[in-house]
Amino acid sequence: MGTSILIVDDDKDIRNLISVYLENEGISTRKAEDAAEALKLLEQKEFDLIILDIMMPNMDGIEACMKIRQERNLPIIMLSAKSEDMDKIQGLASGADDYLTKPFNPLELIARVKSQLRRYKKYNTDAVSTANVIEIGDLTVNTDTRQVWVRGEEVRLTPKEFDILELLSRNKGIVMSVEKIYEAVWKEDFFKSDNTVMVHITKIRDKIEEDSKHPIYIKTVWGTGYKI
Repeated sequence: MGTSILIVDDDKDIRNLISVYLENEGISTRKAEDAAEALKLLEQKEFDLIILDIMMPNMDGIEACMKIRQERNLPIIMLSAKSEDMDKIQGLASGADDYLTKPFNPLELIARVKSQLRRYKKYNTDAVSTANVIEIGDLTVNTDTRQVWVRGEEVRLTPKEFDILELLSRNKGIVMSVEKIYEAVWKEDFFKSDNTVMVHITKIRDKIEEDSKHPIYIKTVWGTGYKI
């Protein structure tokens, strides 16, 4: 089966323009002029990606995105005539994967579509594997294939580094003591003078954090341990 994309925009010219560029890439398209029509089409057919305008009558794109996200996890790229940061934040917070401001270069849209399709297919090889994919911000941990991606780029971890990251990811928000981490990963008793966990955490941060001195994923809880 080929790739199929749903284009949702109340501007007919924009719908047609996007459709022409996608069809030229061998991607089939369906078009909807508003969110209600889009939701009906989603009930009838499976799509690989949605291009969704924010500013639409009746139900806007943000509300539509939130409704879609309740049942589906396919990529959503939002379009908007507004360029303010708050609109971008609101769009992404509602569950969108990417955001493009009108007027846009159609070639840039195509590039972003391809990027999202690659990313989605890499992480969702089948329905079973999605249950074993942990996503935390731009960090993705696939516990089946033991692969890790940060901002769409694969990161190579050693087996022990992966075990620690998986443990923390599965217990997101929970502080794990150094002792608990060591005994869960190394399967042996912990000695207080052992700094093995700290060394491994440092190495993981070097690989997954943009700034390992100011980590956004693995936080140190002083005197207690670490948490995602």
